[in-house]
Amino acid sequence: MTSPHELSALDQYRLLQRRELGVVELTRHYLDRIESRNALFGAFFTVTPELALQRARHVEDAVTRSTRLWGLPFADKDLWRRQGVRTTFGSRAFADGVPETTDEIPRVLDEAGGVSLGKTATPEFGMTSHSETVIAPPARNPWNLELSPGGSSGGAAAAVAAGMLPFAPGSDGGGSIRIPASACGVVGLKPSRGRVPGLSGIDALGGLPVAGPIARSVVDAAFLLDGMIGRRGSVVDDHFALRAPAQDDGDFLGFAIRGEGRFQIGVSTASPWSASHDIVVDPEITAALNDTVGLLSDLGHGIDEASLEPMPGYGSAFTAVWQAGAAQIRLGAGDIGAGDGGGTGEQHVDGGLEPLTSWLRRRGRELTAVQLADALAELSRVERAVIAGFAGFDAVLTPTLAQLPRPIGWYDAVDAERNFSQQVEYSPFTSVVNVSGLPAITLPVAMSESGLPIGMQLIGRPGGEGTLLSIGRQLERRLRWEHRHPPIWT
Repeated sequence: MTSPHELSALDQYRLLQRRELGVVELTRHYLDRIESRNALFGAFFTVTPELALQRARHVEDAVTRSTRLWGLPFADKDLWRRQGVRTTFGSRAFADGVPETTDEIPRVLDEAGGVSLGKTATPEFGMTSHSETVIAPPARNPWNLELSPGGSSGGAAAAVAAGMLPFAPGSDGGGSIRIPASACGVVGLKPSRGRVPGLSGIDALGGLPVAGPIARSVVDAAFLLDGMIGRRGSVVDDHFALRAPAQDDGDFLGFAIRGEGRFQIGVSTASPWSASHDIVVDPEITAALNDTVGLLSDLGHGIDEASLEPMPGYGSAFTAVWQAGAAQIRLGAGDIGAGDGGGTGEQHVDGGLEPLTSWLRRRGRELTAVQLADALAELSRVERAVIAGFAGFDAVLTPTLAQLPRPIGWYDAVDAERNFSQQVEYSPFTSVVNVSGLPAITLPVAMSESGLPIGMQLIGRPGGEGTLLSIGRQLERRLRWEHRHPPIWT
């Protein structure tokens, strides 16, 4: 008999709906897989078996079966609080923190009928493109345990790739869904700014971070995206959320299942980081890009080169805004940012942070109002230039990453500026999508000669998730990557 984790999330949902599979039974199945595998991968910081089984029994007995994700397991990224569950933000400053409230994304997924199994690994405050932190062993890539799954949603992507979850929510402020999804050989979707009300980006500095799905297939990613958006009357105030055309409930699953349409697709390997960093794309990634272009052409899509104007100010502006975001990290009563206007505890509490976070936070607090305003104005110019430059295309294809998955310990743990540069060189194509507020999906189109996943990124028009899902599903039908698993799968 086929084990539940071998099925798609949508097929598991259908079995639950037909009562051929029980919610408690499915929850136990995934808890067993986590127990037998998490020591290898470090995908979870915290597993909550008792709470998960209690929740599963409640869903089975008391939650309306028609809810979008009824009975399906997921896990909270450990940047999101869940009442009564240890939440660390990947930092020793909160290593023993147990919040009294629950953040919006977990609440929406609960309302959709999901069952949380715990908290997935993330770097300190989600600031990096890897998932290594001092509070726990590093998260590892299921395709090669010596390599990183990427970050910051690295634990979520590793758990999905290893079959410890059917899918997982993540967050993405500069590539944090797409980077680990590409490194782990799964699908990752960064929605448009404003699409997911629980983490829309609209109220964030620079409009960068949004929440989105990680899954083994395009269909399952769309399925989870619908659950993350929620319905009218959700626990979140969704008045500012974008809506799918003529579908007020944001039903993207239909786009993914149908996978229809012929589109005009641009192709680009340009990065706005090139003005400040030496960006070199691995030859195997370039070959995968060319193969994907050929396949898209065979599918009937129009293909042309996409170009953007030079953006010499991008690197310094994005870095400044990223630093300003870190400046908002508040650690304790003595923290200069905690509301007391000063205090003597700044040096003490900052000493608990890892070098990169400390550097980002310190530099962010040194910025003047004029410097921050100038950086935000520059990113606004970039946003307009990107949207205008890509306006002639339904989607634009780029590599997701410039390099194959990096080894554990590859990032400089002492020199923070070098660490930041390494992240830029690894993932130079992702952050500009956050700056422009556009949707983007990474698709696991190829494998390297050494057996590592290679992802390609499709960038859509504003609100264009449906087009990305349609194109992605067409590629998925040809390449069948949802049936490709790492050796550790069994």
